[in-house]
Amino acid sequence: MDRQVSAFTLVELLVSIAVIAILAAIAYPAYVSQVIKGNRAAAQQFMLDVANAQAQYQLDARAYASVVGVGGLNLAPPQSTLTNYVFSIGLTAGPPPRYVITATPVGRQAQDGVLTLDSAGNKTPVSKW
Repeated sequence: MDRQVSAFTLVELLVSIAVIAILAAIAYPAYVSQVIKGNRAAAQQFMLDVANAQAQYQLDARAYASVVGVGGLNLAPPQSTLTNYVFSIGLTAGPPPRYVITATPVGRQAQDGVLTLDSAGNKTPVSKW
C-alpha cells in the first residue's frame, strides 16, 4: 500500500518566514512608539500628582517643596518611570514663589524630549501633553 506523506516544502517554509519577517518589520516600530507614549503618559501623570502635592504642601507650609521624596512631598515615582525619566523640582523665589517640575528622559525614552510643568500649569512641549 502506498502512503502519501503530506509535509511543507522548503519553498513554502521560506515564504512563510519571509511573510512573518515583513510583518514584524512593520509592527515593531509601531510597538516601540506605543511603549514610548505609554511611558510619557506615566511620567505626565506623576508630574500632575507632584503638582497637586505641591499645592497641598504650599497651603500647609507657605512654601513649595524642593524634594519629591522623603523630607519633601513624600512621593515616589512609579516603578514604570524610574528607568525612563529623572524627575526634579526647581524653585524660584519671589512674590509669588514658583516651581518647575522637570522630567528628563533617559535611555530609549531620550528621543521623547524633556517635559516640564510649572506652578501656573504651563506644560512644555505642548505637543506632547
